[in-house]
Amino acid sequence: MNRIPAVLACALALTACGTAPTAQPAAAKATITNCGEAGEFPAPAQRLFVNDGNMIAMVLALGAQDRVAAVSSLQRDAPTLRAHYGAAVDALKQVAPEYPSKETVAAQNPDVVVAGWNYGYSEETGLTPGTLRAQGVAPYVLTESCRQVDGERARGVVDPWEALRTDLANLGTITATEPKADEVLADLDTRLAALRAAPRAATPPTVFLFDSASDTVYSSGRFGAPQAILDAAGARNALADLDDTWTAVSWERVAAADPAAFLFVDYPPQTFRQKVELLTSRPGIAELPAVKEGRFLNLPYALWTSSPLNIDAAEQVRAALEKWGLVPASSVKPRADDEVG
Repeated sequence: MNRIPAVLACALALTACGTAPTAQPAAAKATITNCGEAGEFPAPAQRLFVNDGNMIAMVLALGAQDRVAAVSSLQRDAPTLRAHYGAAVDALKQVAPEYPSKETVAAQNPDVVVAGWNYGYSEETGLTPGTLRAQGVAPYVLTESCRQVDGERARGVVDPWEALRTDLANLGTITATEPKADEVLADLDTRLAALRAAPRAATPPTVFLFDSASDTVYSSGRFGAPQAILDAAGARNALADLDDTWTAVSWERVAAADPAAFLFVDYPPQTFRQKVELLTSRPGIAELPAVKEGRFLNLPYALWTSSPLNIDAAEQVRAALEKWGLVPASSVKPRADDEVG
């Protein structure tokens, strides 16, 4: 048997020859402020776990899909995301059709989890930023969902457009796609400026955003993305006085608002037709002019929750308001048509 030369033997067992092994360089880190707290994130992340169509849209808009290990809650938004971001959607690994369990997340061995309060994070399921940190995983919280007071339910701490800009910039840093993030933000600002320059009605039409309903109606207050969308389109959010993001109000509140139009969030379990039937069959609501005249626009979930698709929603809402004669005609032309019939 041939003997191993002494030099090679040392190379195979450095400590035995009295030489310490070379230390591996530490992974790069970036300090990012998220929901008012500074935290360390891998820069770039190698194994993102992303929950929900709106946050998946952020990652796709940044061209960072190669850094995504797995996603959840994609299925209902897949057609919308595919229309905007193409085949990249089909290459994503979906491991849960709805919000994931903490075990499902852990099984993917992520280094960063992107989710939000009521967008995957929940004390009830045990999937929280705190539990992730305890496992050595960096949690990123959707800025729109930041809690106003730790442990309480009310969400929203900044203007919704600012929340979106913050997330795109932060995720650009985390995924090392800062140039693309700058490009996405510049496009957002250009299109937003065009909407704001469009002629406005002397009194902005009041619009009600209808998410779903039972004994109460789920909608969105001034910190939710719909507030930003409606304001940019030249309308007034019927719940602009509520200091929250997504929240429930009474049917009496809907009737008292007497909205000029109803806009719908298209996603299960209630269909668009079921929501319209609720409006047309309920006393005090069925008589509203908006209901009688069918001033309805149904757009997908990913356009209404905080995402780069909010600007597409704003352009499409503007076009609908003009069609209904609620705001003056303008030169704004929607880049996409996402209406669900």
